[in-house]
Amino acid sequence: MFLIFQTVSAQLGFSHEIGVITGPIQFRSDFGSRKDTKTNLGNSGFGIGVVHYINFSYRSDCNCYTTDTFFNDHFKLRNEISWNKTKLEHFGEFVDPSKTSVNADQLRGHKGVSQNLDIGTQLEFYPFSIRSFQSFGYRFAPFGSLGIHYTAFTPEVSTTYENPDPLLTGNVLEPSNFYSEWDPGSVDASPGSTWSLVSSVGVRYKLTKISDLMLDLRFQYYFNDWVDGLNHQLDFNKSSDWLLWLNVGYIFYLD
Repeated sequence: MFLIFQTVSAQLGFSHEIGVITGPIQFRSDFGSRKDTKTNLGNSGFGIGVVHYINFSYRSDCNCYTTDTFFNDHFKLRNEISWNKTKLEHFGEFVDPSKTSVNADQLRGHKGVSQNLDIGTQLEFYPFSIRSFQSFGYRFAPFGSLGIHYTAFTPEVSTTYENPDPLLTGNVLEPSNFYSEWDPGSVDASPGSTWSLVSSVGVRYKLTKISDLMLDLRFQYYFNDWVDGLNHQLDFNKSSDWLLWLNVGYIFYLD
């Protein structure tokens, strides 16, 4: 996909930017209690990625600005390959130390890992002139974006629950090792793939003529509820998995 974008944009004379991003993630899934602060802070991970931009405001073939249109001066196309990982466990009232039931022990023993490889495209909108930003008319350039990513997920699952049958302890295929109110099959760490909706708000800071710093807060919603390896059918499981990613990046202008 990157080669296609590179070839088409090169023929049309657009310029290119490339960069790296990294930062912390909060993964919101079926682990833990909904809207619980310990869940949101505890189920945190990190992500890294490589980003490529098509800049419509500048032509690489002539080192000149493109035709001055609203689209060329306010939009960029962002292509990305990224990877994120989050260790997951249950937090909240149901695993409070005061809880001594079998269900509480099963939840405390249940751990997971979410690992996701993303590739996709976003269209970024800059409310202020991209040309003015590139020529140091101002140092900060806020933006918002919307796009779609293809996600390959490879979750992991484990349990330390001490099953009454010692031969079953640690067996992630045994339903009796997990919360009894979940239907059998609610825990499944099979790899898979899905599409996801990506939206973000951020800002660029002009470092030099050919480089920027970027701060970006992303919301990513997966069209699948198995990304974390858990998909129970209780009433409070109201949505598929999603995440928040606060990333910082360094962007370099190639042309």
